[in-house]
Amino acid sequence: MGSSGWLFLTAMIVAYGMANLLQSVAVSRTRQEKSLHPSLLLRLCEHRTYLLGVGFQMLGFVLAFLARRDLPLFLVQASVAAGLGVTAVFGVLMLKWRLPPAELALLGLLCFGIAALVIAARPAPSRPVGALTEIGIAVALVAIAALGRLAVRLHGAPGSVALGSLAGLCFGAAAVASRPLASVHTWERFLTAPLLYLLIAHSLVGQLLLGLAMQRGSTTAAVAAMDAAAAVPAAFIGLFVLGDEIWPGRQWLAALGFLATLAAVLGMTRYATPQHRHSVQHARGVSESLAPSR
Repeated sequence: MGSSGWLFLTAMIVAYGMANLLQSVAVSRTRQEKSLHPSLLLRLCEHRTYLLGVGFQMLGFVLAFLARRDLPLFLVQASVAAGLGVTAVFGVLMLKWRLPPAELALLGLLCFGIAALVIAARPAPSRPVGALTEIGIAVALVAIAALGRLAVRLHGAPGSVALGSLAGLCFGAAAVASRPLASVHTWERFLTAPLLYLLIAHSLVGQLLLGLAMQRGSTTAAVAAMDAAAAVPAAFIGLFVLGDEIWPGRQWLAALGFLATLAAVLGMTRYATPQHRHSVQHARGVSESLAPSR
């Protein structure tokens, strides 16, 4: 494989970081939703900042889809977490977020983990999957939605973590579906593949859950929980079902990198501070300057 996969991966990290930031600004200005109802997405779509953030998220999704064509799922999913670092940097520079020393140290650990995974990952195409895997992804969607109806009752940091984790499971399932789908070479097979529609369904439910999670107060906690929940199941499924590969002799480095990344995102769910309470007023001005004029 040439350098295209790595370029897609780098651009994806930046796109997801901007998506997290812009969506955070929008949800902080939207009335808090107390049920798992799609009306929240409709209200969020009234904000140009949110639509711009969704645009960045769609760009990140396309770049991740292209990266997964050859790069291992554990690498791409863990690298999505690096977007949290981009979000934090832009949040500090543009929205005057205040990151405590513990959070800064965890962001450094996150960068180390991603670097180790990049060195250990061996590019390879995905194996095809059968009907059993497709049924499993569909059942997961129903189960996540049911848990979401319960988790939406939580508030504050527990609500951010619980709903963010469920969003991550949705996005992780979408990633699992996209890895073999990215290897399809004809439009006919692509458009008729059940994996495509499972990917879309998981992405929509995940987007709703992420919006609910961000409304609970801490963007960092919500996104960190999402990234952790998305990375772990997807990594195991990628290695044992989809044929992801690690360079010989670098298994220890892959394990170290994955554990460091996981520890960083889990740590941020514990030490992250709510950003909305001291950045909303400043965010209003920034969000209008970021949003395109009508």
